Amino acid sequence: MESSESESPFCFSLNCLLKTLRLVVTVLSMIFFIMAQAPEPFIVVTGFEATVVLFFIILYTFKLDQMMKWLFWPLFDVINSMVATLFMIIVSILAMITDTKTYILLGGVCGLLAVVCTIADGALIYRKLRRRPSEPYEKDTSRDESEES
Repeated sequence: MESSESESPFCFSLNCLLKTLRLVVTVLSMIFFIMAQAPEPFIVVTGFEATVVLFFIILYTFKLDQMMKWLFWPLFDVINSMVATLFMIIVSILAMITDTKTYILLGGVCGLLAVVCTIADGALIYRKLRRRPSEPYEKDTSRDESEES
């Protein structure tokens, strides 16, 4: 029996909840920046982050990560969480320091909330990799052994 059958689907996991919350807060931050006509880097960074998070949600929901085993997707997800945390902290702090427009301040606050979600998401994935690396992310070795016999 494969280990992926005994697990709950991605849509009902804590990881999906965190990624969805991260996506919503990042998009909200981007909307506030667009409404305030903030400098382009604020909009571009939040838009790019929203796109990447949406990509990972689609990847895990449709189990494309299991179809493309030649890449170790959880590692990319952890690296993305670290890079996104760095960029979103910089953008959010710059937004809250440099401008006093209400929408830009709200965008900065939503960006900091996105940072919290990003840190929690990265920590959850890292913890899964440390505790059970063979369950959801490595191929099933029992099937490989039975094929060799």
